[in-house]
Amino acid sequence: MRFISIVSLAALSLAHTPAAAAQWPADFYKGKTVTIVVSTSTGGGYDALARVISRHIGKYIPGNPNVVVRNMPGAGGISAVNWLYNAADQDGTTIGLVQNGTPLEPLLGTKAARYDATKFNWLGTSSYEVSVTLLWHTVPVNTVADLRSREISIGATGANSTHAFYARVLNATLGTKMRIVAGYPGQAEIYLAIERGEVDGSAGLFYSALVQARPEWVTEKKAKIVLQYGPQRLKELPDVPFVADLLKNEDDKMLMMASSAPQALGRPLMLPPGVPSDRVAAMRKALADTFNDPAFQTEAEKIGLTVNAPRTGEQLQQVIEDAYRTPTRVVERLRALNNP
Repeated sequence: MRFISIVSLAALSLAHTPAAAAQWPADFYKGKTVTIVVSTSTGGGYDALARVISRHIGKYIPGNPNVVVRNMPGAGGISAVNWLYNAADQDGTTIGLVQNGTPLEPLLGTKAARYDATKFNWLGTSSYEVSVTLLWHTVPVNTVADLRSREISIGATGANSTHAFYARVLNATLGTKMRIVAGYPGQAEIYLAIERGEVDGSAGLFYSALVQARPEWVTEKKAKIVLQYGPQRLKELPDVPFVADLLKNEDDKMLMMASSAPQALGRPLMLPPGVPSDRVAAMRKALADTFNDPAFQTEAEKIGLTVNAPRTGEQLQQVIEDAYRTPTRVVERLRALNNP
């Protein structure tokens, strides 16, 4: 009996060593199914990214589980994030791939957003985004000074849409004169409106989306990019002014930094709150390994997905926490611009 007790104690001690703990996620995930919940409908960029990830990440998750995709569109992505925060299993089998603006909705005062973005376990993103202000080549505006002295019309889906919001932010911080023309069903219709001369351009267009949807606008100089903003300037646009470099007022700088947090998040993936830390660590590593996988990169490039600068979960967590530390006076300006 004494021998058995010694052996049992030894086994218990081994079970709590770091080496044994590192194996536990493999024991947990083996034979299970991991679901990637996408906050958009099928057919878009977020959905395409989720499906490419699902075909590669399983081999990097300990235990090699099956991976499937589930779409949960609604309320601009807020419905899925609410579900991930309040109803999803917290065992590490449910991953969220959510629109990059949704983590900031509570900061903006959106009542429908019933979650604390700082409590999610952020996993990483395949890229960051940089937004541009773009004008058709015939519009007689070429510089920031021109934007400040001449009114231009900007296409938008709605008064509270991303394009409209960023037009108001630029007007408030740079003194530009952008007039919002709302009512277009989507980005495709805004592209057509620019080509037809119905509006002069777009204020909040992702550069990655532009080169995917209208590459000839860049290569053939059918449109001109007069501003760029986001976490950092693009090497592809060395001569285009970067908004953060133009701002002198500290509150304006903080306003732009908080406004640009979604671009820094790229297309973020996360786990719900409460997931055990070893499973979070295992999933963060699995995602990073997936982004570095040549097979994943080849497939993503083939369908036009940008995988230019993967960011870690820790980096995303920092971006979100920094945004939520924005001073109250700046947040009030942000909310007023978001809800005119």
